[in-house]
Parts: sequence; C-alpha cells; structure tokens
Amino acid sequence: MASDRTQPSAVTNAAGVLRHGKLWIAPGVLTGLLALLLSLLYMGGILTPESSLHRLPIALVNQDTGMPLPGSRKNLGTEVSDEIIASTSNDDVRWRRLGHGSAQDELDSGKVYGALVIPPDFTSAVRSLAGTHASRPTLTVLTNPGLGSLGSSMAGKISEQAAHQASSAIGKQLSASPEFARAPSATRLLLADPVAVDTRVGHPIGSHSGLGLSAFYYVLLLVLTGFLGGNIIHSSVDTALGYADAEIGPWHSRRPTVPINRTQTLLLKMGMTAGLCVPVTALVMIACISILGMDAPHLFMLALFSYCSCLAVGLGVQSINAAFGNIGQLVSMFVFIALALPSSGATIPLEAVPGFYRFLALFEPMHQLASGVRAILYFDARADAGLTRGWIMIGVGIIGAVVFGFLVTRYYDRRGLRRMVPKPG
Repeated sequence: MASDRTQPSAVTNAAGVLRHGKLWIAPGVLTGLLALLLSLLYMGGILTPESSLHRLPIALVNQDTGMPLPGSRKNLGTEVSDEIIASTSNDDVRWRRLGHGSAQDELDSGKVYGALVIPPDFTSAVRSLAGTHASRPTLTVLTNPGLGSLGSSMAGKISEQAAHQASSAIGKQLSASPEFARAPSATRLLLADPVAVDTRVGHPIGSHSGLGLSAFYYVLLLVLTGFLGGNIIHSSVDTALGYADAEIGPWHSRRPTVPINRTQTLLLKMGMTAGLCVPVTALVMIACISILGMDAPHLFMLALFSYCSCLAVGLGVQSINAAFGNIGQLVSMFVFIALALPSSGATIPLEAVPGFYRFLALFEPMHQLASGVRAILYFDARADAGLTRGWIMIGVGIIGAVVFGFLVTRYYDRRGLRRMVPKPG
C-alpha cells in the first residue's frame, strides 16, 4: 500500500554544490570587475592632484600705483604681475588679472580658489628700503576655503611660491642697484628676501563647516538617501504587489499577485518616492543642522534644494530599475555613486583631476548638486556661484528620469512583456 505521507527529497549540501565550477563563474567575474573598476575610478582621481592641474583659477590683483624705480619703465607691481604670468604654465594655473573689487566678488561667488594681491604702495615700500625709515613691502595671499580645503590650500601654495619667487627676483634687482649699495648692512641682508608674504582668508566660512567639506558630505547624504530610499521603495512595492517574496530571517511569505502593468507600477513607485522624500529630507536636515549644528544659512532654500536633489536621485533609481530589472541596482549604483563621487569636485578640485573626471562632471549628478549646496552654504545662495546650474541640472535629471522610465515601461507593456510570477517547480 502506498503511503500518503510526502517523501522528503534528498538534501543537497553546500560542499557538493561548491564543487561545480560553473557556480563560481558569474559571481566571480562580476565581483572581480566591480572591485577593479571601483579601485581604478576612486584612486585614479585622487593620487596625483598636483600633476593633474589644469587651469586652476586664481586672481592676480595689481593695485600698485608707485612710480617705476630708476632704470625701469614699469612699477614693480606691473613687473611682478607680468613675471608671474610669464613663468607659470597656462595649462596648470589660470591667473586672472582683476581689480580688487572684482577679485573679491570672484572669491565671494566661488569662481576663484584664491588671490594674490599687490598693494598700492608696493613700489614705494621697496624704494623705502634704501632709506633709514624702511618699511618691508608685503604681498597678500587670499584663500577661499568655501571651495574646499584642498583646492584653497593648493591655490594658496601656488600664490605663496609665486610671491617668494618675485621677492627673490626683486632682491637680486635691488642688490645690483647703486642706490642700494649705500644702504645699511641690515637692509642689504634683507635684500635676499625683501618681500613679506601675508596669507589670510579671502572669503571666510562658518566654524561649523568642516573646513569647507560640509557641503560634500551633506550632498553625499542626499544622494545616498535618494539612492537607498529608491531601492527600498522598489523592493517594498514589488513585495506588496506579490512580485517578490518577503523574507525576514527564517520567515518567508508571498502576497497575492496584484494585476498591474509595468507603467502603473513605475507610477506608483515614483509617487511614493516623491512623498517619502519629504520626511527623509527633513530628517537629514534635523540631524545635520539641529542636532549636530552644521552652519546652514538660507534654510528654506536649502530645504527646497535638498528635497529636489533627493527626488531627482530617487526618480532616477526607479527608472533605471524599471528598465534593467535585477541589475538596475548595480547600474544605478554606478550612475549615482561610483562615477559620481570622484567627479564631484567637492573634495578635490576638478582642475586637479584627470580629464576623464572633468568629462564626467558635465553630467554626473553629484557635481551639480554639490555646486548648488556649496552656493547655499558658503556663498550666500548666489545664482552665479553654482546655484543656477544646480537647479537646471536637477530639472533636467527629473524630466529625464520620468521620460526615460515611462518610455521604457510603455514599450515593455505594448510588447506584452509582462512581469512573470515564479511558480514552484
């Protein structure tokens, strides 16, 4: 008599499965490529900032109004300016000759990483070295920490080197002059390095700004929140609609499948993304500003920009997942994280990374968002400090995500490519 009890099937152990070579191929190749690509992308953008310099913008301000020294046709301020520009490769540094007011405006809008200022009395101060009432001439180096501590530091270092080279050249010129041959011994000793260099902050930022890095980490939070939140919504909706299993620890369940097409599913996920970005963005701001005390002027503008940033990333994730299915999370990870971080320009200036990353920055979202947040946090929410570009690119990103997502899902629906529900074998 046949037993009515179901006979248990043979149990396969892990050791037996591990001996099948084909099991290793797909995960081995994919994880290996992922490790290789991430290593090349991240380390390739940070290892050689000085040798990768490409037209780092620094202001050069000549305010010198003194008369030329004997035997010269230009005053020293003009000679120093000309020499600095002539001795610097245009491929490395882009010196911008500006008036004092224009240079300060460029610092305040984040268009230059620093400035080298020649004061109005520079030639007069140098001439006074030959007398008994000498006053040491000074060149001023201004930094711009709002553009990041590394970029500001690099601009300051370049400006200081240019100032010291100018001082050495002036010292040699004065030592050969008969006028200074009769100068006191202390003055002749000073001629080895006659010009003092005074370094100060050209555009100060708040003390709770992470030395100019708070904008980067805040944007990283927005991108990660949009990316992870979008994927959580994607998985949760699929589970709720019965197209994916719900598994928590040893418990497993599957809901009844809801008959809904791909287009309506994407609309549902995008609607939830738009709604949940509100509390998520609010929590990010509460944590960063209210609890941790991050300097954050223009709160309303920051809140609106933060929400739209998170929304743009979340909608992009939903569109990519709808188009690519299970590998969508990997694709969106490269779009919003792997390629975006090294091309953001928020920690290392884009002018100090290889050209590949400057190309990525033209369209990668993190650079656009970092420019906007940086303008709000450090540059008084000025439109020309990157805020306008940030808003434009957010709009482009949202529209692009919606159009791409619905074009793909409508195509799938019209072709009858319905989502298949797995059945037990």
